Amino acid sequence: MTLAVPPIQRSKSLHEQTYEALRTSILSGDLPPGERLVETQLAQWLQVSRTPIREAIRQLQKDGLVTVDGMGSLQVASISVADAAQLYDCRLALEELSVSQACLHANANQLKQLEGYVMQAEKLMQQGGADLNVMQLLDLDYGFHRLIAESSGNRWLVTLLDQVFDKMILLRVQTTRHNPEVLEIRIEHRQIYEAIAQSQPDRAVEMIRSHLHASRTRVVSDLQQQFNQA
Repeated sequence: MTLAVPPIQRSKSLHEQTYEALRTSILSGDLPPGERLVETQLAQWLQVSRTPIREAIRQLQKDGLVTVDGMGSLQVASISVADAAQLYDCRLALEELSVSQACLHANANQLKQLEGYVMQAEKLMQQGGADLNVMQLLDLDYGFHRLIAESSGNRWLVTLLDQVFDKMILLRVQTTRHNPEVLEIRIEHRQIYEAIAQSQPDRAVEMIRSHLHASRTRVVSDLQQQFNQA
């Protein structure tokens, strides 16, 4: 492996540090979907013994981020077309509630932060070309949607969406590495933000529904192409 070594924080147990380092590497795309995971290589990479690696991998398997293939080899999980469609179904149900409640409960600071996410994404997309930072766009996309959930005032909604977002990040890494254009968040995010800022729950729900349906179409289509080419 030639990856940069993620920082290890000695204030936490070695198992926790190893788990967080591997999880971050998976969700950032440094360890991409389908990447084979070998305990000895991971131990050498993170400069730890195989015991915390083994414990971390067991936890990542529970999280659904690591799977075992037909030959018994460990690998970073890949999202199937069916899984992608179902994840979007879950997001749609949860985020319709998220935006409608955000229209009622978002405070001035949260609205300012939401606008900031929109403006940063617009600036990045305007740069385009080789300067387009896909991982930064993914971070902005995640931050925007999670902040809407936080603005709803429903902490259980945030918890449920976090579980879906983890899988969605893996899916978006899988697709944007292949085709960065599947991530369109400029116009769609601004429309959602404006509806929330103007306290228009019906319009906000319409905008989030349109955004997620369009995103689902782009992502599922790209996944199908990937699997057809495999």
